[in-house]
Amino acid sequence: MTHAHHTPDTTALLSAFQVGKLYGLRPVLRSVSLQVQRGEFVALLGANGAGKTTLLRVLATLMRPDSGALMICGNDALAQPERARAYIGLVSHASLTYADLSAYENLMFYGRLYGIQQAVLAVRVEEALRRMNLWTRRGDLARTFSRGMLQRLTIARALLHNPPVLLLDEPFTGLDQTSAANLSNLLRELVSQGHAVIMATHELGRGLSGVTRAVILKGGQVSEELYEDLTPDRLAAHMRDAPSHHASCD
Repeated sequence: MTHAHHTPDTTALLSAFQVGKLYGLRPVLRSVSLQVQRGEFVALLGANGAGKTTLLRVLATLMRPDSGALMICGNDALAQPERARAYIGLVSHASLTYADLSAYENLMFYGRLYGIQQAVLAVRVEEALRRMNLWTRRGDLARTFSRGMLQRLTIARALLHNPPVLLLDEPFTGLDQTSAANLSNLLRELVSQGHAVIMATHELGRGLSGVTRAVILKGGQVSEELYEDLTPDRLAAHMRDAPSHHASCD
């Protein structure tokens, strides 16, 4: 089911309108329009190299598009990216944590950056670490963490300020079965509370539980939005044969 978006949707938590991005002379994103409302869980699907990471970096205001418009919670994210970032929680390929700080110190540091009031910060940090089953390791340096533990700390960091918009790039990477199930439950809970979640993945079998919509990114464009039939067989055909020269972009 394909949707045409002619103007930015100011009621959406996230609204991208005709976003384009070039790497040199090569277009990676071509007039991508996407609106995500409260309580939506959108799976951003596509083959490796399709441009999913590039799109998420643009949506997170970490990369400026060459064309288009972006609104986050009613804020012009291109004109005021710092303001828009207060409403975004990002899990990317980089953990964005400090190796020589403990798990607790990392979250306290980020909590202050997010402007969380000191009176509630320690409570918020404890809740986040317990939710990610890291409380007993709170005093350990991040550099001693396994890949899965570091991913859980990254997720805790992204959720610490209770952002309305969550942008997740392959969030299940490194997680064991128990941690993956915990994250799936957490995402469903956040969506039920009205958060908007956009999750990029190329793994059709993981993390699709609770997804309300799937968006296929192919050839730099949102080629299809599927509201049903979110089965691997149905979607696999849309996720093959990404151009090999895109591999460094995703």
